[in-house]
Amino acid sequence: MAFAAVHPQADAGFNANITIDGGFLKDSVTLVEVADASAERLREVAEPVVVVQRHEVGSADAPALTQRLSFSAVAGDARRNLVQSQVYLAVLDTEDPHRRAMIRLALTATEAQHDSVLGEFQDFVRTVRSDSRAGV
Repeated sequence: MAFAAVHPQADAGFNANITIDGGFLKDSVTLVEVADASAERLREVAEPVVVVQRHEVGSADAPALTQRLSFSAVAGDARRNLVQSQVYLAVLDTEDPHRRAMIRLALTATEAQHDSVLGEFQDFVRTVRSDSRAGV
């Protein structure tokens, strides 16, 4: 994880949070495959993990994928029903279009709090831009 932000107001002892991470994608790997792998990793620590919705968005030059997962996990000292909204952004290298970086942004919140903090997460995601001066 490269970045984490925690919402100041807890819901039932759980603070909603945003995490950001990423890496480089191999040529043949799709964002759908990355999202599938993310859900599988979550299944190692939570159950049941359900992909509630998934949408491929963006364009050929800037592909993206969104997915929402629901799951139950132990957080703190209690089992909680959580929702995670994930956004995957693929960024093409301006000098080598076969080289792609992937950024994953995720909001995790309780079922009760998710919809009330989702708008702030969406606003944040809209601010994410690549810096073409940096080569990626």
